[in-house]
Amino acid sequence: MKKNKIKNTGLEITELSFGTSSLGSMPDTYGYEVSEDRAQKTLNRFFQGPVNMLDTSRNYAMGESEKRIGKAIKENGGWPKGFLLSTKLDRNMDTLVLDKNRARESLDESLKTLNVDSVDVLFLHDPEYAKDITDITKKGGAMDELFKIKDEGLAKAVGVAMGKVDIMLPLLKDWDFDVVINHNRYTLINREANEMYDFASSKNIAIFNAAPYAGGVLAKGPDNFKKVTYQDATEEKLAPAREFEKVCKKHNVELGAAALQFSLRDNRITSTICGVTSVESIEKNLAWANAEISGEFWDEVLKLPFSSNDPESDRVFTPG
Repeated sequence: MKKNKIKNTGLEITELSFGTSSLGSMPDTYGYEVSEDRAQKTLNRFFQGPVNMLDTSRNYAMGESEKRIGKAIKENGGWPKGFLLSTKLDRNMDTLVLDKNRARESLDESLKTLNVDSVDVLFLHDPEYAKDITDITKKGGAMDELFKIKDEGLAKAVGVAMGKVDIMLPLLKDWDFDVVINHNRYTLINREANEMYDFASSKNIAIFNAAPYAGGVLAKGPDNFKKVTYQDATEEKLAPAREFEKVCKKHNVELGAAALQFSLRDNRITSTICGVTSVESIEKNLAWANAEISGEFWDEVLKLPFSSNDPESDRVFTPG
């Protein structure tokens, strides 16, 4: 699989990578549960490649995602050579505080749970949900601590991972990040992150575009999955996905393949992160990444209207 460089860190990442929020089992968000056994089989399949990056977070499924990954790493005899492990500095979920001390505490919790001494990529996560964002942005705050952690060699690349573009773009202008993650905001049906991705690309910041399936509807189809960006969706909100699905059916292209390759074919994007919860989902993503799609299809599908508004403006966040 094609690999791209992460700025000047020496790291190379495959153009497709896997996310693990749902792997920890978050039925409130995704609408289904994932058993421990299923998660371990999924992780064992990941270790076989060709995708080389796994992304998690201290707070995914209230720590269960990292716990399951840590178990798999231990049973594998360590993190596999040539693979990249990514996790995040997270707020305290009881107090919502994400200050310097909490950032360091979050890292220590992650390293212990994952059974590793360091990670390849480390993000400061979801500052828009923190109790006080100035705890993050002030001199000596959590963001400065993130870069200190890199200087200590506990992470090779650092960045910010979040959703809100209006908060994220100013952060990209104030700090020299190696990499960023944004989710749900550069998909077939939503392009809110487009201008921000232009800026990040101009600064040679690696872009990890997460959730290309808009939370699942572009993978499973609007008839089978009536949620958009983790929220129950009315027929009105499902309508854009249906329009893209019509063009897919006309050209005999799977909706999931179109949604994934929309991200993969963008030269600004370093890697596209897809959530996986089963061996079958890994194989499906690999098949979609390699599916042949004609230029005629892209000529037609890229003419369809899309939203540039915040797709999660009405989202009620739940950690489970």
